[in-house]
Amino acid sequence: MANGSLYTGLKVFAGRNSIELAKRVCTHMGIELGMARTIPFPDGELIVKLDEDVRGRDCYVVISTGEPVNDNIMELLIFIDCLRRASAGRVSIVIPYFGYGRQDRKDEGRVPITAKLVANIMTSAGADRVLAIDLHAAQIQGFFDLPVDHLSATPVFVEYFQKHKAEMPNLCLVSPDVGNVKVAESMANLLGGDLAIINKRRTSGSLVSMGHIIGDVEGKTVLMFDDMISTAGTICEAAKLVKEKGAREVIAAATHGLFVGSAVDRVMNSPISRIIVTDTVPLLPRTKPLENRIVQLSVGQLVGEAIVRIHNNQSVSALFNKTAGVKR
Repeated sequence: MANGSLYTGLKVFAGRNSIELAKRVCTHMGIELGMARTIPFPDGELIVKLDEDVRGRDCYVVISTGEPVNDNIMELLIFIDCLRRASAGRVSIVIPYFGYGRQDRKDEGRVPITAKLVANIMTSAGADRVLAIDLHAAQIQGFFDLPVDHLSATPVFVEYFQKHKAEMPNLCLVSPDVGNVKVAESMANLLGGDLAIINKRRTSGSLVSMGHIIGDVEGKTVLMFDDMISTAGTICEAAKLVKEKGAREVIAAATHGLFVGSAVDRVMNSPISRIIVTDTVPLLPRTKPLENRIVQLSVGQLVGEAIVRIHNNQSVSALFNKTAGVKR
């Protein structure tokens, strides 16, 4: 895009961990990244300093609230307050990955719903709008008392896999748990392939046990989709199970590649040949042993197109076409 009139009064800023993604967003839009600095104090406090005028402008802040989750959330809140006090016309927060998204309900007694708490804080800080990608549960949109545009990274994955379809004969989409069946089914329809489902039982926050496979994976290229790879317990146990059942190759894909805890070791010792993730969160140095298996795609163009449409009061619904939905 090159029509400068589309971006009159528009500014895009970035938090420290999302600068590369924000640059890709701005490159797609043909604009410069907004000038701002986040400066840490020796005691851990942060200050955000804007180096250009934002009075009356439509401002977007790109900050993925991944690791370190609390630091990034705090930086986002300070950014919102800074823009508000600098008289920005509208402040929209772009959250490629929403931290605390898995704490979205009371699944036992005496526990918080932290996803709602974080949404309340961001709203209270002065955000006008939220743009998020593949929230862990669709219901989180309702936690914000302001407009939410919930994008899916599916188009990015579909484009990649269609280009490499010849490398994936006898494709079978496998849902690593029951909650992800809708996504797997939609991807099977989009890419053309069979569908299989694994019955998963979680025994702790990092341990899972796999039950039976509903469907046939023998001799097939198995592609497993999930919204995130965190400890990699689910995806690796599922990969072992389908390989035992005769799968030809196992490929994993997830929007958010967190790779926390023992994830890297688990993947290294698994039959997964390739992992496709996006740049909603940056790949940290600890993932270097996986560099020959990981492919990172960019959601920069997707986010950039959404920002253009929001800025010009156009429909964002067209970006929801050919998506695989979200879990639950």
